Amino acid sequence: MRAALVTSQNPHDPLDGLTIDAEYPRPESKPGHTLVRLKAASLNPHDAWTLRGVGHPADRVPMVLGCDGAGVTEDGREVILHSVMGDADRGDGDATLDPKRALLSETIDGTLADWVLVPDELLVDKPENITFVDAACLGIAWGTAYRMLFTRARIRPGDTLLVQGASGGVSSAAIALAAAAGATVYATSRTEQKRQFAIENGADAAFEHGERLPKRVDVVVETVGEATWGHSLRSVKPGGTIVVCGSTTGGMPPAELQRIFYQQISVIGSTGCTRSEFERLVQFVGTTGLRPNTEVIGFDEIPKGIARLLEGDVIGKLVVDTDL
Repeated sequence: MRAALVTSQNPHDPLDGLTIDAEYPRPESKPGHTLVRLKAASLNPHDAWTLRGVGHPADRVPMVLGCDGAGVTEDGREVILHSVMGDADRGDGDATLDPKRALLSETIDGTLADWVLVPDELLVDKPENITFVDAACLGIAWGTAYRMLFTRARIRPGDTLLVQGASGGVSSAAIALAAAAGATVYATSRTEQKRQFAIENGADAAFEHGERLPKRVDVVVETVGEATWGHSLRSVKPGGTIVVCGSTTGGMPPAELQRIFYQQISVIGSTGCTRSEFERLVQFVGTTGLRPNTEVIGFDEIPKGIARLLEGDVIGKLVVDTDL
């Protein structure tokens, strides 16, 4: 089968370790696991981090990349893959808090292949009204955004949010989900094109990074890190919440602890989502008609797609259609 592999890691030239193998061995069935014929799989920054060697030990190379996807089991069941593998008992009832949790492609081969073998508990039925391409975006980007908004930040209808970085997978999902939940949503981006994308995606207004907002917000969704952290602190109202799931521009900004404690700002981390959160997300998307913003590419275009992720040249989600 075809597979996109990390065969070596290079922080300076990540694509040097990416291999497209047309004869990679198809996984063999084993108890407690199911073979899935992938119909679509989305690209994530996690794939680039793995190629760089960030958070992925060298002794786990080679490994098939790809954290999420959708496909068909051998008995014809159409499924979406929940991306987080973890033991809820070790996480005090929450698999994302399991110290040994992992994403697909971290400890077992991932989804950038024709077939994947996954633990049975990762299979979630795909609603008929969600395409495989759209379903392939839900595991990482949309699942992360869902947990950030509704579990960690506990947003309510009428809340006001700021989403830093309008065009990334998690950010664009957060904009769409929050708007559908009745929140007022502001977004930021460096370019007019991406600010316009945010408005088309559901944001009420979009601003340049660092620009003063019309009013302070209840919640900030922070995925950017150092480049936007100061603006996030200045934009949240006293007693408000900053929920963080990433730091693409760096993870060591000035903390401004005086502002945090004096204005009683809550800073909350968030990672992935639980299976129950993912099931609620799938139902929400299926019933509301919300859909990811996608650009479809073929399997042979995976290297170009990851290069675009590295360059920041992606709006929404890049999805690999395995039939192309």
